[in-house]
Amino acid sequence: MSQNIPLTQLHEGQKAQVSMLLSTGNIRRRLQDLGIVAGTSIECVQKGPGGDPIAYKIRNTIIALRLEDVNTIIVTTKFK
Repeated sequence: MSQNIPLTQLHEGQKAQVSMLLSTGNIRRRLQDLGIVAGTSIECVQKGPGGDPIAYKIRNTIIALRLEDVNTIIVTTKFK
């Protein structure tokens, strides 16, 4: 069973796969340049104080993203 959720809902240590980007313009391009495209595996590594920023492992690189930017990333999680 799988579920589509915003990336912000991943818990630390949880992995998912990017299914779509809802952002537009420059931020969409920037996220794509960072490797955040449909089909990419992503893992929530650590959440900052107050939940912002959040560190994610994307293509063997740790990237910290602002909460407002990751709200536009939809991921698919798998539950057993």
